[in-house]
Order: sequence, then C-alpha cells, then structure tokens
Amino acid sequence: MDQDIVYKMTKPDPPLADFVDSFWLFFNHSPSDKQFVVLPDGRIDLLFYRSKTEPLRIVLLGLETQYAPRIVAANTELFAVSFKLLATDYIFPNTVANLLNQAKSLPPGFWQVSPDDLYDFDVFCQLITEKIQSFLPKVIERRKQRLFDLVYSSNGSLTVKKLSEKVGWSSRQINRYFNQQYGLSLKAYCSILRFKAALKPISEGNLFPEHAFTDQNHFIKTIKRYAGVTPKILRKNKDDRFYYLTALRNQPT
Repeated sequence: MDQDIVYKMTKPDPPLADFVDSFWLFFNHSPSDKQFVVLPDGRIDLLFYRSKTEPLRIVLLGLETQYAPRIVAANTELFAVSFKLLATDYIFPNTVANLLNQAKSLPPGFWQVSPDDLYDFDVFCQLITEKIQSFLPKVIERRKQRLFDLVYSSNGSLTVKKLSEKVGWSSRQINRYFNQQYGLSLKAYCSILRFKAALKPISEGNLFPEHAFTDQNHFIKTIKRYAGVTPKILRKNKDDRFYYLTALRNQPT
C-alpha cells in the first residue's frame, strides 16, 4: 500500500448510529495527484478538503449508483462524515434526490467548520457529532426508523414487499418516498447495499456469491454493474485503484 496515503475510519457513538455510518479521513501526502475508483456504497458523504495551497473546500456528495474515477490532489487532506439515508430527513433542509451521482459545493463556513478544526481527527469527529445532534428532534418517526433498521441489518436482502409488511407502509408509498427524497427506488438502493456487502468477502478472496445473490451469474453481473469489472479483477485491485477494497482488506478482523 502507498505509504503516502493515510486512511482512518471510526464509527459513531450509539446515539448517532441511526444517522451516521462513519467518520473517516483520507490523506494524500504525495507530491502528485492520486486517482482512484469510487464504488457505490449507499451513503451520503459530507467532505472537507484541506490543502496547503487552496482554501477549505466543502462538498456534499449524493448517492452513487455507478463506479466513478476520483482524484485526490497532491498534499491534500480529506475529512469526511458518511451519512445513512435517514439523516437527510433531519440534517439537510432539502431533498438529496437531485444529487444522485452528483456533488454540490457548500459555502465557506458551512456548519462553522474552519481549517483549524481539521488538524485532529478526534476533534473533527466531536465537532461534527455535536453539530448533528443539534439538528435531531427528540422524536424520530418510528416507521422510517424501523424501515431503515431492516434495510441496513439485512444488507438489502429483504424484498420491498417484505419490508412493507414488516413496517406497515405500502410498497407504493415507500418507493414514492425514496424517489422523492433520494432519487431512486428502494429496490435499487437495496441492490447497492447487497453489492457493498459483497466487497468484504471479495477483498478476502471469496469470489462466490453469498446468500443475497441467486446464483454465480447474478453475482458477477451485479459486481460488474457497480464496479465495472468482474469479481476476480476487483479482488486483484491492481495499484490499489479500488481503495475501498484496500481499506476493507486492512481492517482488523
């Protein structure tokens, strides 16, 4: 792994677990730009880029349904928080449906974050945690909370019909909510989560489908759809271009 690249990730405290997937940082301390391939992961990302030569840049990245190249500029440090979908109902004032496969630059001073807040990862996590908590109401809509609990705990393996039955919310209403709020159907979102769940086994050399896939052909087609390559090529991860796989492989078991 490139020694000029630094990656660190931490999970939120339990009170935020329904809304935040993780906090993370990604540093490129190399004198040259680094290009990677980003894979769909079912998260909404709020990114803070700090550079020695550029002003602080803040970006909100919507859901991604396809692989895409990304460049991290030389000598750039990226601090980020990855949100679960329920967060958008309470934390961001507008729908993120128009950000599907898109990014939006946010104004300087967003959430009162300054470059001075980006020198210590723990300080950053605490600052963002407090900001998120200030937006959350005392009561969360139970039906939505239950829906997302099931979606995430099953890694997208439950059908929309089964989810509808368990939460008492019609499939039509659920899909209307997803399309209006996130820009895609619940079925499409669950497919992304199944793909994401397959990445850890692939990083460990398991190139055969888990229970979420009907057969080997379905597994290969799904991986190629979201990664652009077969599971075998994805596993090789030449030059660490799929950095998410590199991070998964290096996570402690």
